Formats: sequence, structure tokens, C-alpha cells
Amino acid sequence: MLFEDTYLTIKEPSQGLYKDKGSKFSSYAFPVNNENEVKQRLAEIKKLHPSATHHCYAFRLGADKQSFRANDDGEPSNTAGKPILGQIQSKDLTNILIIVVRYFGGTLLGVSGLINAYKLAAADAITNASIIEKTVNDVYEIHFDYILMNNVMRIIKEEELQILSQESELNCFITFSVRKNNSMNAFDKISRLEGVEIKFSRTI
Repeated sequence: MLFEDTYLTIKEPSQGLYKDKGSKFSSYAFPVNNENEVKQRLAEIKKLHPSATHHCYAFRLGADKQSFRANDDGEPSNTAGKPILGQIQSKDLTNILIIVVRYFGGTLLGVSGLINAYKLAAADAITNASIIEKTVNDVYEIHFDYILMNNVMRIIKEEELQILSQESELNCFITFSVRKNNSMNAFDKISRLEGVEIKFSRTI
């Protein structure tokens, strides 16, 4: 193994719930790939719960887990977003957003009570989720004449490359993904084929 090219995330959205002294904390966990998806999910939940007292959340993105944010949405500093993020970190998850919606029950919970409530609400959403391991993949684009199709497809089969898109006419175009640790091997094999152009597109 050259480096760690796998990460843990959740397979699909899940929900959780925690109640304390009349306050209700509904939690929602979503798999997300970028901040635009985070914004979309937040908008959905705010629309679903327009009269909630708070919409607190935390997310972490990327296989390197370096992009993250926590938001208290009006709760005392570090009593909501940080405990939610703490649950994400404790399970070593990434590409995940957890939103906890609070309906105030009339009794103040205090700092420790709030931290506990947001922590347990987030934990419940994670408990109800299906955690999966995904690989970090590199995406490449290749261009070639149709006459070279058999040679290209042989390498794609040998290296177990996943075709994302394909146009097979006189001039062929294929986009494929490959696990990052196998990336250079696949690149070298294809780049050695005369008449085939290959270029790196992105990492997913």
C-alpha cells in the first residue's frame, strides 16, 4: 500500500432523535461530496422545519478529512456544532453532514446539557446509518481512433478500470476511474499505447 486511499462515510441519509426536558433534537445525517451539497441539504432541512429554534450542523469533506466546519446557529458557543463534529470524528467519517434541529421545550438545559443533547442526537443518526468504506479514485480521459479499441479495452479489463462515460465512433473518447494506488500503473500501460492520448481529469 503506497498510502491510505480509502475512507469511511455513510451509504445513505439517516435520522436520529434525542429528547431532554421538553426540548426535541431531531438529527439528520447525509452523505455529501462538496459544500454546494451541504448548502442544499441545509436548505431542505430548514424548509422542513421552518419553526425550529435552531438548525445546528457540522460536516467534514475529503479523503484527507482536512475540510470541516461546525455551526452553533445561535446556541452558546461550542455547545452544538462542536459536539456534532466530535461524533463525526469519533467514527472517523468524512464526506458527511449532520444537522440537528432543536425545538425548545421551555426549560434551559445549560451548557453541559446542550453539549450532551447535540452529541447524543448526532450519535443516534450515525448509529442508524450504514457506514461504508470507499476508495479514493483518479479519473482519466482517453482519446483514440476506433481501430485501437481492442487494445484499450484489454487494458481496461486487465486493470479493472471503471468506465464512467464512453463515445465509440471514428474518434473514441472514454472517461474512466481507477483506485488511486493503482492509478500510475494504469496510466503507464495506456500511455504506452501508440496513438492513445490520456490526461488526468480529477480525483473523486
